[in-house]
Formats: sequence, structure tokens, C-alpha cells
Amino acid sequence: MSYNQFKALHAQDQPLLLGNVWDAHSAKLAEKAGFQALGTSSHAIANAMGYEDGEEISFEELLFVVERIIDCVNIPVSIDFESGYSDDPMDVTSFVMELSKAGAAGINLEDGQVINGKRVLGDAELLAEKIKAIKNECKIFVNARIDTYTTKHEEPLEESIRRAHIYQKAGADGVFVPLIETQLDIELFVQEVKLPLNVFTTPKLPSYEDLGKMGVKRISHGAKQYELLMKKSESIFQEFMKTKDYQKVLGS
Repeated sequence: MSYNQFKALHAQDQPLLLGNVWDAHSAKLAEKAGFQALGTSSHAIANAMGYEDGEEISFEELLFVVERIIDCVNIPVSIDFESGYSDDPMDVTSFVMELSKAGAAGINLEDGQVINGKRVLGDAELLAEKIKAIKNECKIFVNARIDTYTTKHEEPLEESIRRAHIYQKAGADGVFVPLIETQLDIELFVQEVKLPLNVFTTPKLPSYEDLGKMGVKRISHGAKQYELLMKKSESIFQEFMKTKDYQKVLGS
């Protein structure tokens, strides 16, 4: 699906509900369920490949998984590209061009980085330079992720709005503010920022219908489904090993 068609999904009356996937099989299942578009989860892909989140997986390994996902579905796929696998805007652009050639409709590009296992808020101007470089060379939907809430910034709403304006000026197509969840914060953000807002599912997040009324345009759930499945798998493995009752545990 083209950039323009994917971008149009962010202008619907109701929010775009993104199916977050980590491999070809999960992508096929999400498409079958009726999702309009998919987003990869960097955390889930990394864990599935034996890595921790935070750009430990190589770009080449990520690209292999991404290509398999894109090739097996007929709906747009946006790639969670963390902070771009480099601090050099031209290197990031080169990587994104490869993702675009593979058929990616969009990317998430964030201003936070995982350093020694902890997420740290980065320089807004650096992400802006990356966005500018990408948009100069590639027609792809750039969803700028703002990590003010995830890093517990002193003034997360005000700083999110400030950064969103910087990223919009740089050419971002949308903004993703994970962990923004109160009605007041969401409504104030939407009033101040004209780019489509992507939120992340949390226990306190308003309902799908209410988010639509507030002006939210995209909802994602990251690695949550993957983590639920892995916890279930862990329980199955443990019960199987403990009881040796494959007929009961595995239904065979």
C-alpha cells in the first residue's frame, strides 16, 4: 500500500487500530482478523530472536524478519525502528530506504534510547535531523515517538507538545506518545498538536470509542500480546515437564 493510502488511514473518523506483530505467522493471523494495518514490535522481534529490546538485534536480522512479514500480507506494515540504529541521520536514512524498498509503509522513530537496560530521553534536535534526512530521500510515513512519559519527565505533557512541534516542522507524519493515558492530557495534546496522535494501550487508557471522540488517530499495543502468549507458553512447558501428561496439557 502506498504512503498516501497508509497516511489516509490516520484521517478516519475512528482511530486506526494497529495489529502489532513479530513474525510472518502473527502477521497473517492479524490480517485474517481484519486489521487494516500492522506494526512490528521491536521488543517482541528482539525477544523472539534471542535478544533484549534496545537495538541489540542487528539491522540485517531485523530486515530479514521484516521482509518475511511484509511479503506474506496484503495490508500496510509499519516498522518499529527504535532510534534508527545510529546517531548519524544519513546512516538512519540508508537503513530506512532499505525498509522502504522491502515494502514498509511507515516507521516508528523514537527520541528515547535504551542504555544499560534503562530508557533515557534523547535530544529532540537529533531526532528532528533524522526525520529531515529521511523525508528528503524517502516517501514513508514517519511516526515520531516521544519518550517523555516512559522516561518520567518532570513535565511530560508540556515537553511532549514542545517536541511534537519540532518533529512536525522536521516533516513527521504522526506522533506516538506511549503512556499518555489521562483524558485531560490527551485532549490538551490533541488541541495543541495537529499531527495524528498514536497512543499505547494501558489499563487506564480510555475506551476505543472515547479515544476516537478525543481525536486520537492510532492505537497500538506493542509487545503486550507477545508477552501474554509467552507467559502462557511458559506455563504449558512447566506443566508438561511436571506432569508428563501430554494428553491433558497439549490436548493430544
